[in-house]
Amino acid sequence: MENIFEKFFTRMTENRQSQFFQQRQPQKGGTIKALVIVLIVFLIVEYFVLIPINLRSPDFVFFFSILLVIFIALRSLFQASFDKVNKILSVVIALLLVYVFAGQLISSPIFFASSYQKQLDVDKNADFYKDNPKVNYQSIPVVDKESAERLGDRKMGEIVDYVSQFEVDNDYVQINYQDKPYRVTTLSYSDLIKWFTNHREGLPAYIRVDMVTQESEVVRLDEGMKYSHSDLFFRNIDRHLRVHYPTKMFETPSFEIDDDGHPYWVAPTYTYKIGLFGGKDITGAVLVDAVSGDCQYYDIQDVPTWIDRVYPSELLIEQLNNWGKYTHGFFNTIFSQKGVLKPTDGYNYIALNDDVYLYTGLTSVSNDASNVGFALINMRTKEAKYYAISGAEEFSAMSSAEGKVTDLKYTATFPILINAGGEPTYFMSLKDSAGLVKKYAFVSVENYQIVSVGDSVAEAEKEYYALLKDNGKTNVDYDTEKLTAVVSDIHEVVVNGNSQYYFQLQDSNQVFIAPISLNAQLPFVKAGDTVTIEYVNDESTSQTVSSITIQ
Repeated sequence: MENIFEKFFTRMTENRQSQFFQQRQPQKGGTIKALVIVLIVFLIVEYFVLIPINLRSPDFVFFFSILLVIFIALRSLFQASFDKVNKILSVVIALLLVYVFAGQLISSPIFFASSYQKQLDVDKNADFYKDNPKVNYQSIPVVDKESAERLGDRKMGEIVDYVSQFEVDNDYVQINYQDKPYRVTTLSYSDLIKWFTNHREGLPAYIRVDMVTQESEVVRLDEGMKYSHSDLFFRNIDRHLRVHYPTKMFETPSFEIDDDGHPYWVAPTYTYKIGLFGGKDITGAVLVDAVSGDCQYYDIQDVPTWIDRVYPSELLIEQLNNWGKYTHGFFNTIFSQKGVLKPTDGYNYIALNDDVYLYTGLTSVSNDASNVGFALINMRTKEAKYYAISGAEEFSAMSSAEGKVTDLKYTATFPILINAGGEPTYFMSLKDSAGLVKKYAFVSVENYQIVSVGDSVAEAEKEYYALLKDNGKTNVDYDTEKLTAVVSDIHEVVVNGNSQYYFQLQDSNQVFIAPISLNAQLPFVKAGDTVTIEYVNDESTSQTVSSITIQ
């Protein structure tokens, strides 16, 4: 009997072991199954995350390592073993992680301080007065991004057939358009339903804000923009770029228009030029037609001249910071800090020679309230110039201007640096609590106690020159003209809620501009009336008068 039971249990045990090993036998095609699943995961993640397929991208290396981990796990599950191939792939994962961490370490400024310092080639002998001739106040921007948003939103609200279907994108990129500074932005779909009902035709318009006159307009397109940040699926501009250029590393595309007003997206491409992952720099740009989606890549030296913004502001500020920081090596920034400079906490844009320049001050690391100089950097070519002009830093100048209108509680925009009558000068606008520009201010860089404020640029300018003379600046260079003539034509234009009068005088082709604040009788002026005007002649085709008397 005992032998019978022993044989029975032995046979049962053998059967179970046989079944177990049969179940754990490698499945046919296990590697292919694992590969297919990993490929599906890759496509899904790539669709949403849009990682560049490039070993110079740390994000891609990490992502690829994760995919290998998933592949090894699935292959082990299907193959029922951890074989030699999986061991090799495990070593590859370890090497990739070492590649990223070691690459970032050896690319740091501690090893390459000199290379970081030289990434931005700054002309330290630049002549401010040569590069910045007396400013033409008909091209000086008085609107910052916040005010442009208010003006654009207000104009959008007037277009009844648009406001219910679209929203205004808040980018408002500053560009030069036909030699004048503008801020432009696209519309966007309000929600998924609005996208579904409108995406076939695309976005029908964009908004353009004149930064000089403060006039905003909704520019309607003959054919809608099919490619934008707010579009979905493969017409999303970021996804469209990734599909066409899967290996390129992109900065955020910016919206621009050419000289004919046609909309484009400009997508800068970059690489790392110091070590493996250090010294990020722009290599070129992809130009995408916002209507058709046609793409064209340009090397950085071949980018069309009408494009204003190729180098992102943050990258230029970072490179400028490295230029001032690592002048005497890495360890100098920690210990003696000899000659170490840093950009001030803000920046603005200046239009020069049909290009957009980033402007910021440079100050010492001691955090005093003065600048030792200023930098202008071309946002298309990265040409950089340093002007060794010492004076008050921008926030001190802003406080000084705000102090002139304390009772009104206006706030100053971040200033731009101009040449006003041969004097380096901060120019800024003063805004009310609604974000609308109400006054304008000039502040001397050398002495921020010299500050003028006016209801118009011309009025503030005239007062500023008088203050300069009162403070011993006898060589102020400007031309003032006084003229009495007959009005040949006059029209009222409402700008930012304020009436301005554009008029011409007999025997003159110039257009004169007078804000209502100069004379309450302006609404009654008509062709044939005689007026006496005073203005600072900047030799432009239009002049803003500083005073007007009606006879």
